[in-house]
Amino acid sequence: MKTKQQYLYNALLAAAVTLLMRTVSVAFNVYISGRVGAEAMGLLSLVGGVYSFAVTLATSGIHLATVRTLSERLQRSGGRENRKCLQACLSYAAFFGSLATVLLFLLAKPIGLLVLKDTRTVKALTMLSFTLLPIAVSAVFNGYFTAVRRAYKNAIAQISEQAVKITFTSYLLTAVAPKSTEGGLIAILMGGAVAEALTLALNLVLFLLDKRRYKGVTQQKNTAPVRVAAVALPVAISAYMRSGLLTIEHILIPRGLSAYGAGSAAALAAYGTLQGMALPVILYPAAILSSFSALLIPEITEQQSANNRHEIRYIAGRAYQISLLFSIGTAAVMLFLSRELGTVLYKNTQVGYFIKCLAPLIPIMYLDTATDALLKGLGEQVYSMNVNIADALLSVVLVFFLVPRIGIHGYIVTIYVTEIFNAALSIVRLLRVSSFRPRPVRLLLFPLLSALGAAALANILFHYIMVPQNGGGLTVHVGSFLILYATLLILTGTLPRQDLKWLKNLFFCKREPSCVEKS
Repeated sequence: MKTKQQYLYNALLAAAVTLLMRTVSVAFNVYISGRVGAEAMGLLSLVGGVYSFAVTLATSGIHLATVRTLSERLQRSGGRENRKCLQACLSYAAFFGSLATVLLFLLAKPIGLLVLKDTRTVKALTMLSFTLLPIAVSAVFNGYFTAVRRAYKNAIAQISEQAVKITFTSYLLTAVAPKSTEGGLIAILMGGAVAEALTLALNLVLFLLDKRRYKGVTQQKNTAPVRVAAVALPVAISAYMRSGLLTIEHILIPRGLSAYGAGSAAALAAYGTLQGMALPVILYPAAILSSFSALLIPEITEQQSANNRHEIRYIAGRAYQISLLFSIGTAAVMLFLSRELGTVLYKNTQVGYFIKCLAPLIPIMYLDTATDALLKGLGEQVYSMNVNIADALLSVVLVFFLVPRIGIHGYIVTIYVTEIFNAALSIVRLLRVSSFRPRPVRLLLFPLLSALGAAALANILFHYIMVPQNGGGLTVHVGSFLILYATLLILTGTLPRQDLKWLKNLFFCKREPSCVEKS
């Protein structure tokens, strides 16, 4: 199978699975928010801030290290696996996963009482500590399947994990029916913990079945541990700093809202509405792009190892084109249908208001995701993490000063400033190291005009036919917009015939790789 076709099939599979998982996740999020309430969602976000730092410590950059080191090895050895490299990755993950488990278990009580200042978080943090080692080891298997282009195995693991999590959590929320906010929180976290353990077991089985295809292993000096550490540790150190700052930010937000005038419960509810309800909707379509972007890392790494700068520029151009076409259309849907989304999904107009506030930022957020993947593939992961640290530090400063003064809008301003700051620095770096030169008019102006035109036409159409504001009506409205948007992209030449031919060749070309045209 040709490289581009293999990448596309893997990316489409990963995107389909991730989108399915994100759809189920958003639906499940709607369900649990209805069961436990906005305050519990805020408490979940508060605990999640600390937990995210623990996960960062447990993984310590091992996913990226696994993808890069194995991709390099496969490129240089003609497709033969270096098992010593994988063993080094697993040893690294086991060490940091165990360290994170012990630390969170021992520090759960002081963190809950002294830092989060909520006794309800202690039991939750203690329970979450037992998920860290499985997460770390699973990150290695996930990176392995990405590097060897077996995306379907990651898909199997993701689907299984989500199914177990939803089934077990739903059982606890209905059969056990916790009466308190803390009980609801524990039920949600317990479902996730069981799912992580079973996912690790499944990943191990899938790996053992997969590794049998590698018979020949070259004899060479075992430099794998050094190479793994060289890739992972700089990322890990930067990630610790960024994750620590983000944890501080998530702790400061409810406190700032309380200082602004909201009570403790109201502050958690407002925070939970934005962080736990609106943001998942904003990030939901990014599941498609994130899957494509993650698979860019081994592709770019192999081209860099082969010193193929022309191919690197080509991949970067396609990544930017797809990211902006998709994100601008998504932003238009979120902006013009924000009220309907909040009402249909959560029966909460405040969620719709927050979606509308954040919708214009979507193209920048999504483009930054693609840029970050391209930079990591080019070995610029340390630069990316340094930018992320500066982003997180700026975020903490803005939250500290703005939220106590202008409330939840201070957090929205913070998101805007930091996302623009991060994306600008990342894009400038990519242009410098790749010699890629985008075409702003084709990439930005025409898609923007097409999206605005499609949204206006769809709104006019649905104003006259009076489609009901329910799930079915919303689906038809979004579908109509997408058809109009695609039509306008073709009519304006933003998606020209050669691009359509390129996509057709990727799917159906059976001849030599040269039949896949580069436009």
